Amino acid sequence: MVDHYFTEQQQHTEQYLLPYFEKHIPDFRNKTVLEIGCAEAGLLNVLQGLGMHVRGVELLAERAAVASQVNPELVVHVADATDPRLAEIVGETFDVIIMRETLEHIPDRIPLFNNIEKLLKPGGYFYVTFPPYFSPFAGHQQGGTSFLRRVPWLHFLPGFILRPLGKLFKEQDFMIDFVLVNQRDGISISRFEQLCRRYRLEPIVKELFFTRPVYKVRFNMKTRRFPNIPIIREFLALGCECLLRKNDKM
Repeated sequence: MVDHYFTEQQQHTEQYLLPYFEKHIPDFRNKTVLEIGCAEAGLLNVLQGLGMHVRGVELLAERAAVASQVNPELVVHVADATDPRLAEIVGETFDVIIMRETLEHIPDRIPLFNNIEKLLKPGGYFYVTFPPYFSPFAGHQQGGTSFLRRVPWLHFLPGFILRPLGKLFKEQDFMIDFVLVNQRDGISISRFEQLCRRYRLEPIVKELFFTRPVYKVRFNMKTRRFPNIPIIREFLALGCECLLRKNDKM
């Protein structure tokens, strides 16, 4: 049976990401693509099916193994995105780098952006999505099984409160640990923008969402955008989506 994460990634790519890329990136189907944090590589599988040259980087070997089982021709490097040897491991540069729902899980972002700078060609495109740190569900608690999955800003509760709550509502221990890790590692919109300026990544398109595009596949929810209002956006926008372009002349 095909992994459900792989299927979700494929569906989201076909329904939303591919039309998005073709709209905003000229001659997209002739671009080379690297996805960092590709998981089961459903996105890459769709693009490779179009004849595109694609590669992936995934930290968890078990997730990369799913990609190989479904499509043995997919090349996914099992590696840490912050490894200073990453450019050497991957061995080539790309027109487009994609990071979806990954940035918020990488606390050491300077080596990550150093690697993006090395791997992205001059004038190349960087596409990234993430839930802002102060947003209601940045703890990813919606992946839980108990009442707590519907509680906003759960990730701001300290562990000595959250763990007993988890036991009270019979939530899975690993999900409580996951929420606490996201409390430590998340990133705000403002911090992301600072990093982009530092690494000469100029925004082409930026959207904020109250309900993110991936929710269409995941929860059958209509996509709803959110206005880019300073401060308020950090607390009420559930998702940030940016397409940026590398400017080596800055």
